[in-house]
Parts: sequence; C-alpha cells; structure tokens
Amino acid sequence: RVMHLSPTVRTMAESATLMMSRRSRELRAEGRDIIDLSLGEPDQSPPAFVLEAAAEALRGPWHKYPPVNGYADVRQAIAHKFKRDNGLDYSADDIVVSTGAKQAIMNVILALVGPGDEVVIPAPYWVSYTEQVKLAGGTPVVVPSTLEEDWKPAVERIAAAITPRTRLLIFSSPCNPSGSVMTRAELEALAEVVARHPELYVISDEIYEHIVFQGTHQSFASLPGMAERTVTVNGLSKAFALTGWRLGYIGAPRWIAQAATKVQGQFTSGANSIAQRVAKACVEADPAVLAPMRADFLRRRDLMVEAVRRIPGWRCNVPQGAFYLLPDVSASFDGERIKGPEDLAMHLLDTAHVSLVEGRSFGAPGTLRISYATSDDLLLRAMERVAQALAQG
Repeated sequence: RVMHLSPTVRTMAESATLMMSRRSRELRAEGRDIIDLSLGEPDQSPPAFVLEAAAEALRGPWHKYPPVNGYADVRQAIAHKFKRDNGLDYSADDIVVSTGAKQAIMNVILALVGPGDEVVIPAPYWVSYTEQVKLAGGTPVVVPSTLEEDWKPAVERIAAAITPRTRLLIFSSPCNPSGSVMTRAELEALAEVVARHPELYVISDEIYEHIVFQGTHQSFASLPGMAERTVTVNGLSKAFALTGWRLGYIGAPRWIAQAATKVQGQFTSGANSIAQRVAKACVEADPAVLAPMRADFLRRRDLMVEAVRRIPGWRCNVPQGAFYLLPDVSASFDGERIKGPEDLAMHLLDTAHVSLVEGRSFGAPGTLRISYATSDDLLLRAMERVAQALAQG
C-alpha cells in the first residue's frame, strides 16, 4: 500500500528529545532499567498551592470553551506578572495563552514568516525552532558557537547573518540546550543590531527565566526600543513543574498578538480551561516560592559538571541557568562504530542504559545534551554507567 504523506511531513525531522524519550519508554517496557536524562522535565512535584488552584477550578464554572486568546482575568494576571518580574508594559490584549510554549512559538512564526523569509537562529538552539520555521515556509539561518564561547555566538556573527530577507531572530536565555545565560551587556549589543533593521522581529524564549543561578533574569523586550519588536514567550512547564498541563503564553505588540490569536483559532482554539486557572495562580504567586527548586538545580549542576569532567576527553562549561549540560564529547568518537553524537547516544542507551540526546539536532555537533532535572542518586548512577561503558569501549 502506498503511504501518501505530504512533502512537509516527509521532510520534517522528528524531535530528537521526544525520539529518545520514546525509545527509553520502549526499552523500559521490555524490562530494561533505563535512566532517562533526555527530557527537560523537572522531577519535583508542583507547589501545593498549584494543586489547590486546580481543585478549586474543577469546582468552578470553567468547563466551557474559553476565549481563543485566554480568559481576560488570566491574561491580565500575566500582564501584571510581566510588569512585576520583567519590567514589561503589556495589557491583557497583548497576551495570548496557548497550549504550551511550543504552540505559542509556532503561532508567532506562522504569523510572521512566509516563503522566502529567513529566520536567524543562534546555535545551540531548541530542536523545534528550525523545523517550525520550515513548516512556515521560511529558511532557518543558523549561527554556530563553540564551548569556548560559552555556547553564545558573538553578536558580530549574528549581525552578519541578517539580510534583507530576515524576518525573525529566535533565541532562548537561559538556553535550552546549553544552560547559557546572556548577560545584560550581550543583550544590549544584540538590541543595537536589531535596531538597525526596522523589519526584523525577535522571539525571546524565556521559559527558564526562574532558573538563573547568578544575578537576575533580563528580558530582551525591556531594553530600549525592543518592546515593539519583541515577542516574549513563557509558560508553566519548567519553573512550576507542570509539563503535562501544556500552558504557555506570549506578551507581544498588539498586532502580533492578534495575528497569533487568529492562527491559534484555526488549530486548538483556547487553551485548557482548568490549566488557565492554574496559570493565574502561578503568575500571581511570589517568585520567591521557587527558590528551593532553583537551589536543587544549582546543586545538581555542580554535581554533574564534576561528573562530566571526570570522563576522559569530555569537556564542559559551567552553565548559569536552566538544567542542562552540553559537553563536547567528540573525544569518544572512534570513526568506526561511533562516528558522531548520534552513534554515541545510541551506544550509551544500549550499553549503559542511559538516555541522552545527540547535540547535532540542537545545532551543536560533537555534543550530547544532558538533562539534570532528576534526583541526585539517579544522576550519579547514570554518570557511573556512562563512565563504565566508555571505559569498556
């Protein structure tokens, strides 16, 4: 039987993170003891007040279709959060609530990018950025970086990648997959570049804003002249350990918010009603409630940096945010059985029973992404297995 798939689907890459997670589940179903460090999913439980808000919402009148862009009071609460935490002046009409930050980003790309448009993406980058741009008919223009640069490409190289066809710049800080955090000076230099291109817009993915280990998070849109050029993306998955609730949101110039709402109206309509009530409780909470979570991740970062650096040939920086390491593991390639990060990731899954993600899909060939969003015990056991597997060849 001929499978009549569209050219779009035939050429689309599967998410590397979701592929490794799927493979891990399959091996677990076969009885294998797999330690999964592939997904960016916090192991903590949501704060108690979050679950209480969910229970209260279930008893309330929140069981009908919500507005496409989100309940008005939820959007107002998000606008207040942006002002309180980020110094951004959005009104409720500048907010769009979506089924996860992934949908929020896709909405904006579809709203702004068309065939022939280019989108500049500093690498390493979240795996979905490039594929989402391709879905919109655009062309991703990747600007690489190195471990020695702390996985942050020099702003001059980003500037050189911009052409008259460039419509968007997309980046995350703190960064998935590297954990790197752009300093205020680096963001200001980038803002100067953006200001030189009146038809260039920015998606600033700030989903990890509450997981910064030194200093405070800086929103790109808070810099002079950038609010009218920037879409700020955030959500509940990382800071509040609510990955399964699928709730993300944007703050944007009004015309972009309206366009994103139009796009969303033809896909999912409004995000889950109960999750929206939970979102209101989350964004209204004092961010200080997240301090224990951040402390856990900082301790795990230090533990994992030390463990990675004990592996012969592996090199690692010290990321300042999120919960990932992106070590250079090219010393483990032998040119035969293990030719690159894809082979190494599968080798470690098969022999060490540890699931990691190859870095090429993040725009960082020669690397593996390691998520340390799990318990100290599992992290130590995983790295012991990895070291043993590599020592045995």
